[in-house]
Amino acid sequence: MQDFTGVPAVVDFAALRDGMKKLGKDPSAVNPSIPVDLVIDHSVSVEFSGTNEALGQNMAAEFQKNNERYRFLDWAQKTLKNFRVIPPGNGICHQVNLEYLAPLVQNAENVLFPDTLFGTDSHTTMINGLGVLGWGVGGIEAEAASLGEAIAMRIPEVIGMRLTGILPAGSTATDLVLTITQKLRQKGVVGKFVEFFGPALEHLPVAHRATIANMAPEYGATCGFFPPDHLTMAYLKLTGRDEKHIALAEAYLKEQGLFREKDAQEPAFTDVIEFDIGEIAPCMAGPKNPSDNHILSEIPKTFEAAKNAERFAIPNGETIGHGDLVIAAITSCTNTSNPSVMIAAGLLARKARKLGLKPLSRIKTSLAPGSRAVSHYLDKSGLTEDLNSLGFEVVGYGCTTCIGNSGPLSPEITQAIEQNDLTVGAILSGNRNFEGRISPLTKINYIASPPLVIAYALAGSLNLDLTKEPLGKDPQGNNVFLSDIWPSLQEVDEYVAKYVTTSTFAGSYADAEKGTSLWQELEASEASPVFHWEESSTYIHNPPWVDTVDQPYQISSLKDARILAIFGDNVTTDHISPAGAIAPNSPAALYLEKRGIQPKDFNSYGSRRGNDEIMARGTFANIRIQNEILPGSEGGITRHYPQGDQVSIFDAAEKYKKENIPLVVIAGKNYGMGSSRDWAAKGPNLLGVKAIIAEDFERIHRSNLVGMGILPLTFPEYVTRKSLKLTGEEIVEIDLPEILTPRCQIPVRFHFKNGEQVKILTTARLETKSEITYFKQGGILPSVLKRLAAEIEK
Repeated sequence: MQDFTGVPAVVDFAALRDGMKKLGKDPSAVNPSIPVDLVIDHSVSVEFSGTNEALGQNMAAEFQKNNERYRFLDWAQKTLKNFRVIPPGNGICHQVNLEYLAPLVQNAENVLFPDTLFGTDSHTTMINGLGVLGWGVGGIEAEAASLGEAIAMRIPEVIGMRLTGILPAGSTATDLVLTITQKLRQKGVVGKFVEFFGPALEHLPVAHRATIANMAPEYGATCGFFPPDHLTMAYLKLTGRDEKHIALAEAYLKEQGLFREKDAQEPAFTDVIEFDIGEIAPCMAGPKNPSDNHILSEIPKTFEAAKNAERFAIPNGETIGHGDLVIAAITSCTNTSNPSVMIAAGLLARKARKLGLKPLSRIKTSLAPGSRAVSHYLDKSGLTEDLNSLGFEVVGYGCTTCIGNSGPLSPEITQAIEQNDLTVGAILSGNRNFEGRISPLTKINYIASPPLVIAYALAGSLNLDLTKEPLGKDPQGNNVFLSDIWPSLQEVDEYVAKYVTTSTFAGSYADAEKGTSLWQELEASEASPVFHWEESSTYIHNPPWVDTVDQPYQISSLKDARILAIFGDNVTTDHISPAGAIAPNSPAALYLEKRGIQPKDFNSYGSRRGNDEIMARGTFANIRIQNEILPGSEGGITRHYPQGDQVSIFDAAEKYKKENIPLVVIAGKNYGMGSSRDWAAKGPNLLGVKAIIAEDFERIHRSNLVGMGILPLTFPEYVTRKSLKLTGEEIVEIDLPEILTPRCQIPVRFHFKNGEQVKILTTARLETKSEITYFKQGGILPSVLKRLAAEIEK
């Protein structure tokens, strides 16, 4: 788990312990039944950069903003069994997992089995580079798995990608993964597994494999898997894993036929894609999607705003115009896990420094390593000093610019961009560059290797073709080209061999679980079996999921239900449960202001995921969501019937709740697409939504709805909200059969204002018997709690 998605999961564990106490059982019996690691890595923001003090300043700001959340996690690690917290300041969860946590083979009391992984983050897939099968899931599914529930899935198609050749000079692992991402996205591997094989694996290091595996969400696969082999064992030794365990793991994998041997027969796949990595050329992905890959010479042609060459003065004596860069960030688990590209960035910085090149001051530069091991080998090699000289000082160890934690630009730059409606850009060594994600001010965002991030920062513009135009001039006025400062493959390999050693990783993780002084100085949490909820807290709040677990739960048909909202196609989980800023005058903002919180301290919905009262108010509150009950409107508003008053969706839900009226939501195609946010299901539950009727559902969101006791129904073929001419004034009846079966037919009646009635047969999207059990008991959490209580009885 990372902390954005992990905190609400741990809140649920605390709530389950309360529920167990309510049932008269021992609350300390509620624990994860499998090992759970939570790495605090998503809460650091680049508030400060470009100075040696940036790291300390950003960490101080992080602790000031997140003190309540961190004290809560401190309670969890003191009281929950099978639960470990890696404190902030150590790195990004996926890189920490790769370098420190993952054992490859589990040894549970002398029973060996392959390590597998669920993660509450899309890029959990990175661990497949080590030969551990794993992928990202929603928080609700993760909680169920950690509490001993089996997770059902369809056996996937497995696409083989046969890799041949050798990475050419001048190209990097980043260029390799961006090209693979484009090719696999074009092939179409959504919902499938991809396994990499072929002769290139004989020399493709684990760091490169992890870079490729990391971006499985970007090429659309559930995971991109590399089988373990001799290079995997070498990586385990390099990163300081126990020698006896490494030998045991290798012997076990060979005995089981899971170890890749050079001359072994190649596996059979659903389909095979051939790919020669010798064809790779330096490239970048953008300006809006990680699968839109371009060789360097094409970059100026990939956006249109550069046609306007007008430039505008800014107070520091520089100018700014269309196509200019304002953010350059070496960040993300994708690339900072790979020593070859990080060393290459340092060597390029050294050569640029010697030639007197520096980025313009309008560019916000930052270096956010995915682990402290990166800083160790950059320090040992002397390359840290070169990076610092160009403004790439370490700003934090965590997920920063890639997740949108890029921090603010200076007021002068912000004003120039906004007043002149400039199309300016960011360049980052990340894995996602969707519009609006990196910064609200950068309309074009490109993913590149760490050395290219620095090169473009020196050039200052995306309008240049760096294959033939100069980056700048040396003190003598001579042009300096990219080829003049690009390190050779031999240089990089020599530095990696000399400075990236076992002692580097051992030293980096020696005190990983102890944490920094800021963590150690947190106000101590009481190690009590149940958490003592603070009524004044606006970050952590006791959710109601199991408040009535001691009372019989009975599902029933819906009578006199009202429609809370009608949505069109492609409503995403971002629309349903926003993770960004809390808008002024929104229900969540009013809630915080009532509790004395100033707007500057609102933080984000993402950071406040541990408070169900705020997340309920954020449900359907996206400023761009369109509710067809109010045609042409935007934002989380609806009508409350029968009067028809226009109010916020939250306020309407509260009124209906007081009137004891159940609610339904109507939607079009692809309902719940996007990130697998558990609050997109938890939020509607809190609003009183009992069923959602849509044309179809995104897979993970559908299962999350069932996990929260909400019934997902699909319209019959050729029937939609439009064909029924629904306006939101209708009264809805849903007749549940006495016996529910997977995908059974459910009658739904719409009572129109004019007295007309229409009956349709919807399909219940309950896919398995276990899902029917969850639904009948009000969701996964009440179901699991009752199971745990019954086990105590035995």
